[in-house]
Amino acid sequence: MRAVRPALGAAAALALCACGTLSPKVDIAQPTEVRAPRVITAAPANGAIFQGASYRPLFEDHRARLVGDTITVQIVEKVAATQSSTSSVDKTGKVDASLTALPFLAPNSFKRASASGNSSNTFAGKGTTESANTFTGTITATVIDVLPNGHLIVSGEKQIGVNAHVDVLRFSGQIDPRAIQPGNSVASAQIANVRIEQKGRGAQAEAQEIGWLSRFFLNVLPI
Repeated sequence: MRAVRPALGAAAALALCACGTLSPKVDIAQPTEVRAPRVITAAPANGAIFQGASYRPLFEDHRARLVGDTITVQIVEKVAATQSSTSSVDKTGKVDASLTALPFLAPNSFKRASASGNSSNTFAGKGTTESANTFTGTITATVIDVLPNGHLIVSGEKQIGVNAHVDVLRFSGQIDPRAIQPGNSVASAQIANVRIEQKGRGAQAEAQEIGWLSRFFLNVLPI
């Protein structure tokens, strides 16, 4: 039994490694939810009415500006790529030689003195690669940071559970405030460093995954 325990431990470690390598994850900006910092009311030291730390225009629709504000992201991602290549090589060569006569010898002596050679080389190759991805949806994200240039780092998460299945949608990105449309919304195509992840939890998601024993053998015997 003492000799079997180390072997079982090694097998378990290999199985965990196999599970980790076959489950890719998206790097989502953390945290996906924050609380707005508490605003401490204090008398302005400069005596001015305008205070940049808490400025919000009076004659403008509400837009995300500060940490803790929310913004609606219209996810419309469509990526398509096609690559096609064709190559061909054709080379043919032919050589013929014969001997008809030589000095001091009769011409009939060289009726069969001939040589010929043929060579050919043909190659043809063709390849095509196509990829198409479409992702649409809506999520409301939270501003988790404001960069020195005024850009907003947003991150959000949405979970929808029906019976024993849960769909999880996570999003993060960097928004230029000038891209925010009226109604406090922005299209994902105008957001930089976008990270989108949609996964499921439950029986349906588990049915689409490879079992831990199969992952172990795939990791040990990758053929």
